[in-house]
Amino acid sequence: MSDHPGTSDTPDPLDGFDEIIDAETTRDPDLAVIEAGSRTLRTQGGPPQADVPARPEDPEVDRALREVEAELATRWGETKLEPSVSRIAALMDLLGEPQRSYPSIHITGTNGKTSTARMIEALLGAFELRTGRYTSPHVQSVTERISLDGAPISAERFIETYQDIKPYIEMVDASQEYRLSFFEVLTGMAYAAFADAPVDVAVVEVGMGGSWDATNVIDGDVAVITPIGLDHTDRLGNTTGEIAGEKGGVIKQGATVILAQQPVDAAQVLLKKAVDVDATVAREGLEFGVTARQIAVGGQMLTLRGLGGEYEEVYLPLHGAHQAHNAAVALAAVEAFFGVGAQRAQPLDIDTVRKAFAAVSSPGRLEVVRRSPTVVLDAAHNPPGAEATAEAVREAFDFSRLIGVVGASGDKNVRGLLEAFEPIFAEVVVTQNSSHRAMDADELAAIAVEVFGEDRVQVEPRLPEALEAAITLAEEEGEFAGGGVLVTGSVITVGEARLLLGKG
Repeated sequence: MSDHPGTSDTPDPLDGFDEIIDAETTRDPDLAVIEAGSRTLRTQGGPPQADVPARPEDPEVDRALREVEAELATRWGETKLEPSVSRIAALMDLLGEPQRSYPSIHITGTNGKTSTARMIEALLGAFELRTGRYTSPHVQSVTERISLDGAPISAERFIETYQDIKPYIEMVDASQEYRLSFFEVLTGMAYAAFADAPVDVAVVEVGMGGSWDATNVIDGDVAVITPIGLDHTDRLGNTTGEIAGEKGGVIKQGATVILAQQPVDAAQVLLKKAVDVDATVAREGLEFGVTARQIAVGGQMLTLRGLGGEYEEVYLPLHGAHQAHNAAVALAAVEAFFGVGAQRAQPLDIDTVRKAFAAVSSPGRLEVVRRSPTVVLDAAHNPPGAEATAEAVREAFDFSRLIGVVGASGDKNVRGLLEAFEPIFAEVVVTQNSSHRAMDADELAAIAVEVFGEDRVQVEPRLPEALEAAITLAEEEGEFAGGGVLVTGSVITVGEARLLLGKG
């Protein structure tokens, strides 16, 4: 995590935001509005330079990328679904089943999927495997979703991949009742890009659920299930057990299942599914887990118990107990991929493991983007995620007064999210991001007043003004008093704030 201390000589990043928004909001918010706001290759290129890529500098490349984004924007967005893998399966058939040309690790769950995927990717890369990673949603650029060797693919490669498979997409569109969705096309692009690279292993995060998620045309050698909570209940079920039934669809015949700590009903469903398909299960708290953790500068120091033994003095540059648990899950997944605990008993090389974890980043997850006052971004968007974030803030930051900036999506449990943050926010500034899914600021404010009381709620419908108001409130404590700002509620809100505050 890099910090950007504010100084009086630094240009105000809020200047010009209106022009950026005006230029971007004619495009689909899922694609564009956030942007307003083989070992040889790795050796030659060095480590990844950017987790969150900016717009292409070449005007022609930027124009071509915008054309692709515009075409993708004509398709169903990620919130409109027809639960079936028939369309993506048809596309894979026409492309020659690229997703079967490499082994894969498939990740589902409610919270922690992207951070866990990034940790798995870092570990595999440290052991000199060429990786492909597919995650969602993106923080600022759609190209973030498809990564090779730990870095988002270039805009040029993104465009080329789309153009390569476009004729096959059109063939599937013509033969199916519904056209391929935005997410289905991106999934097809990821699988094709991984085969073309080629990668040694793909790390794939589901979009929603598991059984009928577009990613589920792979047969993951390792299935990872992060903690399950209540989210997307209108599509996945009203209990964690019902939701587990959908997410358990990623568990395939003979696979190894890495199971994070789960509610009892979810664990029962997942264990039954594993037995039904003769899968091997490793459970957090039994076969692997976090043995010890201590707060460290910029993160935490961990002792992890893996499938092959204990790993001491592992530095993780991320905050919060939840990230420590994600690290334990990621380590067990990579051990399982290498056969540790099954074919071999010895642990992975400890120095390589330490090196990998020390290099992990996860943009928009308790990310510090400014000092004086400190501004932290976190993409928590449901009550379980908010509870984990609130706990991590208490542990890792010594704020004397914390101001919240919250912009949420209308389809989320906003009351539960606000209730999780109420104990740590002195005041909250409610706002809305530029997505069509955003909850109206006044509607959000009405709920916030019920949770916080009228005196602790301020309404600023536009995010630039919300950030400015929150920073002003935090500064009332004085330069050295420890005031801070936490921007949260949605990945989209965090992505826009990240751009406004000079990141990406």
